[in-house]
Amino acid sequence: MCFSTKARVTCCPWTHQPIIRRFPVTAERSLSLASTLLVGIYIGAELAANVTEAKPVVVFGLTVDGGTLIYALTFTLIDLIHERQGTRGAQKVILAAFAANAVLGAYVALTVWLPFPTFFDGQESYQRVLGQTPRIVASSMAAFLLASLLDTEVYGWLKRKGLGYRWTRVLMSNAAGTLLDSILFITLAFYGVFPLLPLIFGNYAIKMGVTVLSLPLIYARGRSW
Repeated sequence: MCFSTKARVTCCPWTHQPIIRRFPVTAERSLSLASTLLVGIYIGAELAANVTEAKPVVVFGLTVDGGTLIYALTFTLIDLIHERQGTRGAQKVILAAFAANAVLGAYVALTVWLPFPTFFDGQESYQRVLGQTPRIVASSMAAFLLASLLDTEVYGWLKRKGLGYRWTRVLMSNAAGTLLDSILFITLAFYGVFPLLPLIFGNYAIKMGVTVLSLPLIYARGRSW
């Protein structure tokens, strides 16, 4: 937070000399263009992950949902936001992304439920792709919120303690966050439906692979624009 002063000039009733009174004026620090774009990309990636998770994909022989690749990237993006805006700023962005996901889920459910004209023949496909079951949606959002907040706490703790380089803090915080995310999401979404351990392992392995590839992002510059 930066401060400036503003002056008010009045006259002394006895000497008729000008009296200058100064008082502090708080100037709010606005986000730079780079920081604003970064927040937008982060929230956009979260939404894209939710939309594309309905399709299974095979990556290096491991089967995961289509949203895993871009979702894994968000853990590095939130660490980059953390570098620019601090722990509280990163937590606010996580809550904003959670709210955006809630709006997306609610509106998609509404469009699935609303009646459609007779000439539209894609209702079944639309519902199959976007009308995910409430269990999947709830599991995804719970895992995202808790795992992202854990990632932020671990990254912030490592930074405050001065432990490791920036890239090692990203690696360690992502390792904790993506592990919790994989365990929570797979368990809550598929317990009693599929074997859990293979799904958790594949999900976690892909996310950590994306983390390693995305490590250079943490050194991105552009604070002034």
